Amino acid sequence: MTEDHDTIGNEDSFISHLIELRSRLMKAAIAVVIVFLCLMPWAGQIYDVLAYPMISALPQGSKMIATGVITPFLIPVKVTLLVAFLITLPWVLYQMWAFIAPGLYAHEKKLVAPLVISSSVLFLAGVAFCYFMVFGVIFHFINNFAPHSISVAPDIDAYFGFVMTMFVAFGMTFEVPVVVIVLVRLGLVSIEKLRQIRPYVIVGAFVVAAVVTPPDVMSQLLLAVPLCLLYELGLIVAPLFARATQAPAESESV
Repeated sequence: MTEDHDTIGNEDSFISHLIELRSRLMKAAIAVVIVFLCLMPWAGQIYDVLAYPMISALPQGSKMIATGVITPFLIPVKVTLLVAFLITLPWVLYQMWAFIAPGLYAHEKKLVAPLVISSSVLFLAGVAFCYFMVFGVIFHFINNFAPHSISVAPDIDAYFGFVMTMFVAFGMTFEVPVVVIVLVRLGLVSIEKLRQIRPYVIVGAFVVAAVVTPPDVMSQLLLAVPLCLLYELGLIVAPLFARATQAPAESESV
């Protein structure tokens, strides 16, 4: 009889968690949709801002092309949806935090909150670094390298795919300190071990940069060097997080 009550209780708890998850996802999605609809009248201008690094690198008077029938409409809509998501990212992260917070200990809450905030800030910083610093170098290199017999007119669909790949690559690169902190905090890897594998991380950073970025030295350095520096930053910050979060845990156990 007791086992039946426990089973029913577990099922009710599972269903209530699903309902709570659906509620949080709906709130996040509604916020994204509202901001997206508010931005839609300026979808063309928003895409122009995204395309500015490429347009500024092309010869005077050059423009991009659209080879698809609905591409001139679809790509600006995708870009606007992405911008809406970035604007509502704090609200989306809050919904995620509100869902998982009840199941965390006090010392875990102190760790998760700054990690969620710092990871979102670092990702946006990586995207901004890519847009303002890297794109200018890459696109000018491509345009200068192109033979004079070629008219450079990038397709907006291909450009969007390339830009998204670069944004994700640099955004994830800037997450390296958070990854280091989590690995150390969970006890999966020690600080000493991470320092020992530093040479392999440096080599791996340049390999990743060579694969992700175009084949020019400058753009590869612009990805590999920040990755290495952010790894070092993670090694510096990780012990501070460990001490700050382990102390409450020890006091609770006492």
